[in-house]
Amino acid sequence: MALLNRAAAVCVEVGRRSLSVYGELTGTRPSLSVAACRAGFSVYFTTYFTTLDEMVRQLKVAEAAGRLSSKLRTYLRAGVLVVDEVGSQPLERAEANLVFQVISKRYEKGCIILTSNKTFSEWGQVFGDEVLATAILDRLLHHCDVVSINGPSYRLKNRLAAIERDADVA
Repeated sequence: MALLNRAAAVCVEVGRRSLSVYGELTGTRPSLSVAACRAGFSVYFTTYFTTLDEMVRQLKVAEAAGRLSSKLRTYLRAGVLVVDEVGSQPLERAEANLVFQVISKRYEKGCIILTSNKTFSEWGQVFGDEVLATAILDRLLHHCDVVSINGPSYRLKNRLAAIERDADVA
């Protein structure tokens, strides 16, 4: 909870800073971002939560229908944009360009919280282009607090304990 309070304080004090949460710990990254949306940030800011894949899918549909500008406003309007699962699936260059548009238009205008299981050095692979990934990271990291979380999987923790108990009984 102290981490959430710290993240909330960052957005409350500065209002334009971003938070990037990455690491191997599955379950905790999204939990932090969802909790930030529901508790800390929603008191001070409007929040919008999405996964990267869902955001890209919606932007592609809007672009095909000639409504990209309107859909971009969805992601620009909220005081805090939370984008979960950055890096869970690689993007094509055109998809990465859509993400860049969101990041670029929000730059120094609103808080972004990202969760990822990839380090920043791996983002070139995620976005399919090193130069585009560098441009995205340049805007994100300029006013960013980075939280690295590493440890055992939250989802597997109880399952592994159950497996060990079953092995002890047998």
